[in-house]
Amino acid sequence: MGAGHAHRLYRQGHSPVHRLPPHTKLAAVFAFVVVVVSTPREAMWAFGLYAVLLAAVARAARVPAGFLLKRLLIEVPFVAFAVLMPFVAQGERVEVLGLSLSVHGLWGAWNVLAKGTLGVAASVLLAATTELRALLLGLQRLKLPPLLVQIASFMIRYGDVITDEMRRMRIARQSRGFEARGVRHWGVLAKSAGALFIRSYERGERVHLAMVSRGYAGSMPVIDEVTASRAQWSYALALPLAALAVCLLGWTL
Repeated sequence: MGAGHAHRLYRQGHSPVHRLPPHTKLAAVFAFVVVVVSTPREAMWAFGLYAVLLAAVARAARVPAGFLLKRLLIEVPFVAFAVLMPFVAQGERVEVLGLSLSVHGLWGAWNVLAKGTLGVAASVLLAATTELRALLLGLQRLKLPPLLVQIASFMIRYGDVITDEMRRMRIARQSRGFEARGVRHWGVLAKSAGALFIRSYERGERVHLAMVSRGYAGSMPVIDEVTASRAQWSYALALPLAALAVCLLGWTL
């Protein structure tokens, strides 16, 4: 984990949120998501306040609304599932714009949409303000099992390598006049997938041999020791603590 690795979700910046140690941000986002999930779905006003809290974080991190909204499109499959729930759920029915919808399904759809959107938004903000290498160091600092951290590290790095290899193979096919237009071209695509698997496997073996020759014995060396002051922890935990206050009001009001 000695080399830096930028990703598309990360937005370069020098805001107070960017400067927070990664493990404090990971802990804050995890706690925030737990609080949001624990909020009763009937307290609709509470989810509005959670959105305001995330908007305040985005403003402090100088993350534009357009950047955040574009990355929220990743939850479209969950939105489609939520839209279907009022139509397929059982129980009491209610008429809405001439459609017979399930009351339980409507509440379930709202629950999925509200909590899912807030969770995804918090994760996008975390990724937008923290480099991947810093996230891995943060996971190490939070005492996640080292093997899981290594697997995540290799997956991130070689995911991009395989993606780049796929792009080169696609360009090679196009330069030879190939265009997949139907079932009869599936054989070519299958052969390409097989070649990609073999190349990836061989590259993985070469990388492993190179690591072993350099003294790798099952654990990665810790190059940077990430620490956080009490003030930084207080700043990071302000979000989940404010959300916790809202959650408690949601259960009592």
